[in-house]
Amino acid sequence: MRITHVLSAALLTLGLAAGPAAADSSPSPSASEDSSAPTSAGTSFRTATEIEQGQQATASGSTGDYLYWSFPADAGQRPTVKATVKLPDAHAAQTWQIDVYDGLRRRQACQYGTQTRTAAQGSASVGLSCTLRTVRSWSEQWADDPLPGTYYIRLTVVNLATADLGQPIDSSVQVGSKDIGGSAAVDGSLAEPLVPGIAVTSKSDESDGDSKSAVLSRIEPEDGWESGWWSDRWVWTALGGVLAALAGVGGYALTRNSGRPARIPPGA
Repeated sequence: MRITHVLSAALLTLGLAAGPAAADSSPSPSASEDSSAPTSAGTSFRTATEIEQGQQATASGSTGDYLYWSFPADAGQRPTVKATVKLPDAHAAQTWQIDVYDGLRRRQACQYGTQTRTAAQGSASVGLSCTLRTVRSWSEQWADDPLPGTYYIRLTVVNLATADLGQPIDSSVQVGSKDIGGSAAVDGSLAEPLVPGIAVTSKSDESDGDSKSAVLSRIEPEDGWESGWWSDRWVWTALGGVLAALAGVGGYALTRNSGRPARIPPGA
């Protein structure tokens, strides 16, 4: 009977710990219909248009242009970038490509998705997508792992007939993330996220509220930068300790009488 109580308590603890972890791993909400979503794109890294995750940004341009956006991504997130290009009515075959760079302007590989796609002649639109690897809170200096900070999106055509150069196009981009949680957690964290210019911002500028701060991008996740200090791995580690303790108590209860000699009744 005592063993049944021990197992029941262990299962109850497991359910309580798994609940918050499952909630944290839910995907980000769908794109908002906020009218403040950007309607233009930059033409370089320095002029990239800042967008929040979940926003659907739009921009008009011409074939041959480079269109840039930037967005924040924090540790434990797996961002997915989607882009759609509406093509002119009459055009030859075109190949479009979407690239994603981190705060150090290192091109990040797509874990999966259609990063490059060719639109057949006369196609109305072309869709692209790129799912990055999970953002890590810390990495070796020689590695190119995704780290917390600003990420850049570049959309451009890579194969274009001369006759189609300069034709008008409409584009839209959207970024969403899935929270991976403790399964991707690592020990260590960055002192600061990889946001352009943040390393050269002096403390005196921050204390004086100087608007001429050297930080080039102030966009950040909705809940702020976590930098990997917390993950659901802490929950599972604590749960493992509790289960080990309960297993020890249960084992003792089963074996405490097995080593004692049998008592001989008086007068036998």
